[in-house]
Amino acid sequence: MESNQVIDKVIAKYPLVEFVDDHLLVPIENLTAVMKELRDEFGFNLLTNETAVDYVEHFEVIYNLCRVPEGTMLNVKTKVDHEQPELPTMVDIWAAANWQEREIYDLLGIRFIGHPDLRRILLEDDFQGYPLRKDFKWVGGRD
Repeated sequence: MESNQVIDKVIAKYPLVEFVDDHLLVPIENLTAVMKELRDEFGFNLLTNETAVDYVEHFEVIYNLCRVPEGTMLNVKTKVDHEQPELPTMVDIWAAANWQEREIYDLLGIRFIGHPDLRRILLEDDFQGYPLRKDFKWVGGRD
């Protein structure tokens, strides 16, 4: 099945899901169900990358999925509230999410509900703040 057919079926089943700029934009409340369906029904069996971006008014978490062995790729994004930055973990769906979610938590402070070991991975445990947030104040660094 081609990516555009997958996209059409997901949008038909989940009316709040949109296709914008070459990615599926999935609301948090549909995220786990859509991701399980992408894995189980459409064969996206590999999470190649998970990352996040701070847009000041909200975060976006980006998932790059692949269907191995044919190499079909699909990008999924979800918007996360800047004041209450949390969403469900994808570790139960793709084990590869484990360390990637820890990195996002460590650098941006986004909490992944249900994550089996959500703690800092790069910075010291007592480090204050999240250095990839736009509002992070660098001591002696950028303005």
